[in-house]
Amino acid sequence: MNYSDALNLILSKQRLGIKPGLSRVKKLLDAMGNPQSDLKIIHIAGTNGKGTVANAISNALTSVGLKIGLFTSPWITDYREQIQINNTFIPESVFAEYVNEYQDCDLTEFEFLTAIMYKYFSDEKVDYAVVECGMGGLGDSTNAIENSALSVITSVSIDHTDFLGSTIEEIAAQKAGIIKQNGICVLYPNRKCENVFEKKCLELNAKLVKVPERGNYQQNNLSTANAALRELGFDICAKIPHIPARTEMINGIMLDGAHNTDGAAALKSALPNGKIAAIIGMMEDKDVAGYLSVIAPLCDMIIAVRPSNSRAMDCEKLASVASEYCNNAFPCENIFEALNLLREQKCFKLICGSFYLARDVRKMLLDLS
Repeated sequence: MNYSDALNLILSKQRLGIKPGLSRVKKLLDAMGNPQSDLKIIHIAGTNGKGTVANAISNALTSVGLKIGLFTSPWITDYREQIQINNTFIPESVFAEYVNEYQDCDLTEFEFLTAIMYKYFSDEKVDYAVVECGMGGLGDSTNAIENSALSVITSVSIDHTDFLGSTIEEIAAQKAGIIKQNGICVLYPNRKCENVFEKKCLELNAKLVKVPERGNYQQNNLSTANAALRELGFDICAKIPHIPARTEMINGIMLDGAHNTDGAAALKSALPNGKIAAIIGMMEDKDVAGYLSVIAPLCDMIIAVRPSNSRAMDCEKLASVASEYCNNAFPCENIFEALNLLREQKCFKLICGSFYLARDVRKMLLDLS
């Protein structure tokens, strides 16, 4: 099996959707020899900031000569970017070998990817595996582990309500599911649901390390990463990483994939004063009105598009919601045409609302002359 065939096979499992629970992935991991048990895992859950904190920790540990596995999602530039060792994607041939060997399974795409990640990191004997949850924590496939070196909780807010619950406390309880007996939990300043993590750590006799409020999202993320490094015994300082589609500037256009109200607030803090023209695309199952209530009033023009995902909101419907907050919001069926229109504007330019949209347009932005 070549890489193209392997990629098509694992992507075909998207038809199975999202299935929280650990029984399926544990069955495959058992067939693999339980590679997750060989690893020192830094497990990261949260609604926003997981990728930033995960990359910051990974980069810091790599900088002192350690071999570090990093697992993050979703992908933006290359499917293999989700599984890296020391900033190098899993080789195409290796990925194809794992998919070929273990293809006869009933796992979802993310479950299969998680199992491959644990197997690869174990085979490569990484010093630490920095593992970001896909969704939630308790029933997330990455949580098919008995122990972890550290549990890290980033910013928690309302998201994935169909799976995680409708209140901040219910969602926090799902995130708290990655905390292990007698373990250590580093907690981002989550004042609205801090009590949930305090209770869980008390139940499990786990040490709780509360990160003090630093005043903005990025500084809180950085402080969380540094607290994690200290708990691991490393006297090194993390730096804010450069990650695709996180307030990323490409050829004069800001690209951001955040898709909930807290993510919108973080994006707002990075935007300049003055006129803003934006392309916005979102998933139908997100809090679209909540996100737009933060971002849309800042925009003088909004071009609503539909990202290439089955869960994406129709561009006309999105434009209708956006028009409640911005007087100049309209739909565009073609993303490339929307980009050309955006480029004509003589003001700050923004593309936001979805990592799927970011995936659609990032190469277009890089190709601009």
